[in-house]
Amino acid sequence: MNLHSSLCVFLFVLLNFTLGVWHEQTWSGDVADRCFCKLQGEVDDCSCKVESLDSLNNNKIYPRLKSLLSRNYFRYFKVNLKKKCPFWSDDSRCALKDCHVNVCQKDEVPIKTIENVENHEKRKYLNEKSGQKEVDEAQCAEQRELGALDKTISQEKIAEFQSWKEYDEALPMFCDVDDEHSNDVEYVDLLLNPERYTGYKGLSPRRIWRSIYEENCFKPEKNYGYGPEYGSDSSLESSPLFSRGMCLEKRVFFRLISGLHTSINIHLCDQYLFPAKGGFGSGHWDHNLEEFQSRFDPALTNNQGPQRLKNLYFTYLIELRALAKAAPYLKQEGFYTGDAEEDADLQQGINNLLDIIKSFPDHFDESQLFKGNSKEMKQLKAEFVQHFRNITRIMDCVGCDKCKLWGKLQILGMGTALKILFSGDSMGLQSTVKSMNKDFQLTRTEIVALFNAFGRLSKSIHAIETFRKLAT
Repeated sequence: MNLHSSLCVFLFVLLNFTLGVWHEQTWSGDVADRCFCKLQGEVDDCSCKVESLDSLNNNKIYPRLKSLLSRNYFRYFKVNLKKKCPFWSDDSRCALKDCHVNVCQKDEVPIKTIENVENHEKRKYLNEKSGQKEVDEAQCAEQRELGALDKTISQEKIAEFQSWKEYDEALPMFCDVDDEHSNDVEYVDLLLNPERYTGYKGLSPRRIWRSIYEENCFKPEKNYGYGPEYGSDSSLESSPLFSRGMCLEKRVFFRLISGLHTSINIHLCDQYLFPAKGGFGSGHWDHNLEEFQSRFDPALTNNQGPQRLKNLYFTYLIELRALAKAAPYLKQEGFYTGDAEEDADLQQGINNLLDIIKSFPDHFDESQLFKGNSKEMKQLKAEFVQHFRNITRIMDCVGCDKCKLWGKLQILGMGTALKILFSGDSMGLQSTVKSMNKDFQLTRTEIVALFNAFGRLSKSIHAIETFRKLAT
């Protein structure tokens, strides 16, 4: 090869390498810009800026919450996971550890049940489905394992729960939480059952989110912002994402649900199970940037992804304001576990967190909601409450125990935040909830749900920064 030819080859290789690097960098930067293009400036219907919340959460609130929520008071959540779905029969895939064959779809029935099929149907089924059957059975087994609850609790801890119960029942009770005295209520260790990818997907989760968005969210008079579904691996699938053309109260309701939905999706992307290389081994948990982009990249979500992320900040602001308003009440709560030194240390940590929250200068102002005493406004408030109650009942239709656990906890936490916002001495930024009285009280379960639900939102905002770095 002569010098001229060698030079041409060299320049060709160099040009392709340069273009390849430029393309990769441009693509990465473009994806980052697309996913996070709206995550700046004011949060809709609030004066607070996203950048301020990022700084507050990631530098001050998240580290403290992460430590507090590992304490005994907050790690054990009392919940009834055995309530039947009041709206339809459960048809989830094999997401439960003890799921029965009749819970699965037809094409997922384990091979051993074919003994119940007549011989000619059995032969036909085996001939046509044997290859797919092995795949479906493996997927079903994986979902059972991922969706199963770890109910490991020591006998010593169970004995402690009795003293907690006696302490709680000695307090004046003015608000009763659903299931609190049911025989089916049990404590679940949240640290042993983290919210992450469980394999729960298909028709069952789609029906859940469809019921929430289409039947229990307010809708605009005109079709604004209705978009594609969120994705196939969420605990729930979506319908409309962001809607304009609604009054403030309806927008608040919609953004609360959308923000919660976004938070759940981020957790699944942040704690995603990657299969082991070569198909051998148990796989590993890690951040899934591709999954995150599929849910929030505007190019893949009909331009709705960034607004979904922004709705997360709105939901965070609502629960942040609730904690600020309830700070005087929570500072005298006691947080009893029977260990005086542990309880005092926990109270000090909570007081420190509440002081930081209270010092934030730009809280959501709940006095802007439900102004006036007109018949229309009273009816709207009643509808607001009824829609939210329906959503709490829909959580009992979730087919995966881990998904149901975290769904019920986060909905209860959000409901507790709303209860706080519309209680107290008045409405607005100067109002507080100061003490137990005949009009207001929080149970231990509500407090545990309130802090853990806010912790989930805090974790999601912290995870956004991780994905932002991965995408650049």
